[in-house]
Amino acid sequence: IYTDPAKRLELYFRPKDPYCHPVCANRFPTSTMLLKVRRRTKKKQQLDTEEQIQPEVQFEMEILGIVTTVYKFQGMSDFQYLAMHSGPDGKQTSMYDKVLMLKPEKEEFFNRELPLYIPPPIFSRLDTPVDYFYRPDIQHREGYNNPQVSGENLIGLSRARRPHNAIFVNFDDEEIPTKPLDAAVQTWKKVCTNPVDKKVEEELRKLFEVRPVWSRNAVKANISVHPDKLKLLLPYLAYYMLTGPWRSLWVRFGYDPRKHPEAKIYQVLDFRIRCGMKYGYAPNDMPVKAKRSTYNYSLPITVKKQVSHTVSVHDLKQGLGTSGASGTKKPASSRYKLKESIYIFREGALPPYRQMFYQLCDLNVESLQKIIHRNDGTESECTERDGWCLPKTSDDLRDTMSVMIKQIIRSTRPALFSNTTSSEDGKEQLPYESGEDEDDEEEEEEDFKPSDGSENEMETEILDYV
Repeated sequence: IYTDPAKRLELYFRPKDPYCHPVCANRFPTSTMLLKVRRRTKKKQQLDTEEQIQPEVQFEMEILGIVTTVYKFQGMSDFQYLAMHSGPDGKQTSMYDKVLMLKPEKEEFFNRELPLYIPPPIFSRLDTPVDYFYRPDIQHREGYNNPQVSGENLIGLSRARRPHNAIFVNFDDEEIPTKPLDAAVQTWKKVCTNPVDKKVEEELRKLFEVRPVWSRNAVKANISVHPDKLKLLLPYLAYYMLTGPWRSLWVRFGYDPRKHPEAKIYQVLDFRIRCGMKYGYAPNDMPVKAKRSTYNYSLPITVKKQVSHTVSVHDLKQGLGTSGASGTKKPASSRYKLKESIYIFREGALPPYRQMFYQLCDLNVESLQKIIHRNDGTESECTERDGWCLPKTSDDLRDTMSVMIKQIIRSTRPALFSNTTSSEDGKEQLPYESGEDEDDEEEEEEDFKPSDGSENEMETEILDYV
């Protein structure tokens, strides 16, 4: 615990009781001394039995060292839960000998009739008293009627809406927007006050002229713009697709990819690196490490993370969005740019994250492009699952990319594949597993952060605008 400043020290009053809730101590820095005190008592000889002589007491102190860290237990120590049962007469009966299996038991132990005992699934995240400030009842004027509750506002958002004013479009929507919302225009004009912002706006316009559909990470790799300003600029020039083959992508206003077969190359591919012993390597053996792990999830015994500084509109007006704070080494032209590997897949290179959202045109491998263009000129219908491509095209792409990644891992760690067998033609055959059924959704790395909290990039991007 001491080696990790984010951990809290746990104290169990009943260490052998699995239902014992620990008391957590917070870590504090200090500058105190550790003293060793000895108390010596020297008894004097008693000459007269009627007269009592007080013993002589001496104290010796020695400084052993300096203490720099202390742990203080400030939580509620009586926050406990016992395996007890209340009888009809109110008498409490212990159930530890009935619910705890301390040794191998016979079948009779499991077939006994016991009173219902359900332990709490989780304890409160708080161990200190909290004051609740309830709102007083609102006194309306006479004649006021509460608004009718509909299905749209029955369950509201847990926080206030962010004023980014993005337009969301589903694959089933008949019309697509041709211009941004007035609020989005006003918000961008309010923030765009310096020449650098004007330049960034023109650069993004040129990107949408060359290519009408972009992912946010691809934009970040081509333009150096502060993420908070990009959240305001994208809704000004494009709308966001929620479902279909172009989900999680930004589309230029007035362009409908469902009506243009050439938009096939802009479709999205949700690719996740397959890991497991059936593929020859375990998750811990992968060169692409996951930033998050369930093994590190220790809430609520960890210290609360510091909240990052939020950039206000005033900060953006002052040029923080592009000129940045002082002391940074990178030039303004590339300070916020991401690496090309964030959105381009190349042969012989591993993806930076275990889950990637690629556009088909960014798969820079000849064999993958052949799969994509198998039906060029014969596209007849745009479907929600496959778009303008042939059915199962995404599955074929994932299988081919998985073979490439396995070959890369084989070359870097050949010991992992000492027992791997190959098929008759010499090519690795991987069992089919759709990326949509994969449970691993890790997608962050230390080099650059495409999202700010969510494990799913599409979910994070939606939350940025809702």
